[in-house]
Amino acid sequence: MRGTVSTPKNPSDAGLLVLAVDDEAPGLSEIKYLLESSPHIRRVLTAFDAAEALRILRGDYDPEVMDRQNAGLPPVDAVFADINMPGLSGTDLARVLGAFRAPPALVFVTGVEHSEAVVAFEVGALDFVTKPINEDRVNKAISRVVERVAATPALTPEPLAAEPQDDEVIPVELGGTIKLVPRATVRYVEAQGDYVRLHTSDGSSHLVRIPLAQLEERWESAGFVRIHRSFLVALPLVTELRMTSNGYAVVIGSGEGAKELPVSRRHTRDLKERIVRPPKSGW
Repeated sequence: MRGTVSTPKNPSDAGLLVLAVDDEAPGLSEIKYLLESSPHIRRVLTAFDAAEALRILRGDYDPEVMDRQNAGLPPVDAVFADINMPGLSGTDLARVLGAFRAPPALVFVTGVEHSEAVVAFEVGALDFVTKPINEDRVNKAISRVVERVAATPALTPEPLAAEPQDDEVIPVELGGTIKLVPRATVRYVEAQGDYVRLHTSDGSSHLVRIPLAQLEERWESAGFVRIHRSFLVALPLVTELRMTSNGYAVVIGSGEGAKELPVSRRHTRDLKERIVRPPKSGW
């Protein structure tokens, strides 16, 4: 059991936690060195591409990142990301960050000043630093991050949202490329060891490294319920709850695309109640 990391209400008081993202090792080493040289930076995490960055921001690797989110803070105070990366680009990463309930400040590191600067601000970047990287310019960007963090209060965690939440996007690796899978397209989720398989409305499936229990907690307010130790389903898509020779089962969808999944005994009663009387928050 891991210990709890103490997270200050204003992270800038103790120094910033920053994530640097660059697919080229020399560039990543340089920006990491300059960030760590600043007295405002307490710690720098690194990622070689946007997919790895999103896994870090989910808290897959670092307990402090998860604890910050539980405290209503962004997973990190700022992300310094290269724009031009293979697979998921820096601007793609920015659009995913924009859907976070508490998004971190974003600073782009770019090799082209004008065209990419316009794109950077269109997707909500706080600042951009041009290559070759200049120490003074990095320090100015850090100062802007410090001001942003100091002016942004922590959110109060609320288990039930009064308004519908933005659709979460899950990055999945497929044949060497990164595909963004919207949560709204997922019909059900199947546990496969330390991974889960997302089964989507178009009949495809995608393997993602995240425990089913963690996804259950994240997606509960979006209408996903646990029906079995191995299955999480989108309750609005359930069309039947039926008896079988082995107990209960749910049917998702209809016609040729219908899928029957088992319901364990321990989840049967709760599932019945939720089908008959949906939660007031709605989906």
